[in-house]
Amino acid sequence: MIESANAAKNDFSTENYRQMIARSLLDKGNNKRLKAAIAKAKRGDDVTLAFIGGSITHGAGAEPLHTACYAYLTYTAFKERFGKDGGDHIHFIKAGLGGTPSELGMIRYDRDVRRDGAVQPDIVIVEFAVNDADDETNGVCYESLVLKALAADNGPAVALLFSVFENDWNLQDRLSLVGKHYGLPMVSIKDAVTEQFYQSREEGHVISKKQFFSDIYHPTNAGHRIMADCLSWLFYETDRHAPNEEDIVLTKPPVYGKDFAHIQLLDRSNYQEIASFSEGGFNASDSELQYAEMDDHPTGTPQFPYNWMHTPTTGRSESFIMTIHSKSLLLIYKNSGSDDFGNAEIWVNGKLARVAESHTVEWTRCHALILYRESESSEHTVEIRMAAGHEGKRFTILGFGFI
Repeated sequence: MIESANAAKNDFSTENYRQMIARSLLDKGNNKRLKAAIAKAKRGDDVTLAFIGGSITHGAGAEPLHTACYAYLTYTAFKERFGKDGGDHIHFIKAGLGGTPSELGMIRYDRDVRRDGAVQPDIVIVEFAVNDADDETNGVCYESLVLKALAADNGPAVALLFSVFENDWNLQDRLSLVGKHYGLPMVSIKDAVTEQFYQSREEGHVISKKQFFSDIYHPTNAGHRIMADCLSWLFYETDRHAPNEEDIVLTKPPVYGKDFAHIQLLDRSNYQEIASFSEGGFNASDSELQYAEMDDHPTGTPQFPYNWMHTPTTGRSESFIMTIHSKSLLLIYKNSGSDDFGNAEIWVNGKLARVAESHTVEWTRCHALILYRESESSEHTVEIRMAAGHEGKRFTILGFGFI
C-alpha cells in the first residue's frame, strides 16, 4: 500500500485496513486490456494513466492538491510497482473539474484526456459517481463517455471508480450497470469505507468520517490515500490473475444509450470549420473562468477560454446566431455568483428550447444543457439572446458539444 504522512494518524498496516481495501473491488471485470497495459509498463514501454471526473478527481480536500490527490498517488504507486528504471516511461493525465457531471466530461474527453489526439491513454479511470445527479439523461451521457474512451484505436482499459459523499450516497447502483454490461473493472470507495464507519475496531473499524472527509463531499489526505490504495488493489489483483482470452464487446445494445459517444467540442477556436456564426452582442471574451489544476500542475488552467461573452456594452439586444448541421447539440455556459450575470434564452429553429440560468449555482462553474437530441442530422439555427429584463447583464457561452 501507499506510504504517507497520514499513517501517523491512522494505522494503515492492519488486517482491518487490508480487508477494507479489498472490499473496494466491486468487479474485476474483463482484465485483458488492463493486463496488457501492465505488461507494457513492465517492459519499459510508454504507458499513460488518465483520470477524468469531478472535484474529487481534481483533488479537492487534498493538501497539496496536485500531489496528495488520489489520482497522483495512484499514478506514483503504479509507477513504483510496474515501471522500469525509475518509471519515467509512465505518464500521468488528470482531468478533474469541480461541480461537473459526465454530461460535460464526455465533451471534455478529447480535449482534456486525449489532448486533441496527441495522447492515447492506456488506462482511463472514470469518476462521476457523486456528480451525475446533474446528468439530464440519467446514464446516457455516462455510458457515452465510457464508450468514447473504450473505442479508441489503442484499446485502452477503462475502470469505473465510485467515490462517496459523507452521507454515504453515490450513484453506484445506476452506473455500475454500465460496468457490468461491458465487463469493466469497478472500484467502490463506498463499499470499502461506509460499513466500517459504524463499526468498532474489533468489528473492523479503520477510519472515522471526520478523518476521511474534509467536508461533506471531499476526502482528506487520508481519504485520498485510501482511494489510491483501492485502485492499487485493482492493479495488484489484475496482475496476479491470468488474462481473459477475449476482449470486451462494444457492439452490444447499450444499457442506457450511446447517443453522445461521438460528441465533439465546438468553441471560438474551431467554429469556422463547423458552423456559420453571427456573434451579435456576444462578441466579448470572458477571462474570469473556472480553473482546474490539470495533471500534476500546482497552478490552475482556465476552462473553456475560447468563449463568447455578452456584456452591457456589446449590444444589449443583438442575438448570437449559429447555423449548424447536427443531430445533437449541447450548450456549455458559465454559472456565476456575480449579480452582473443574467439569464439567456436559447431558441432552436424559431422555438424556445431552454432558458440558461447563470445562477444555477452561486459560484463560477462550467454547466452543460442539452438543446436538442435527434435521430438524424439536419440543419438547425440556434439563437441565443438575453432574457427579458437581463439585457444589461453578462452571459458567457463557453462552447458547444455537437454530433
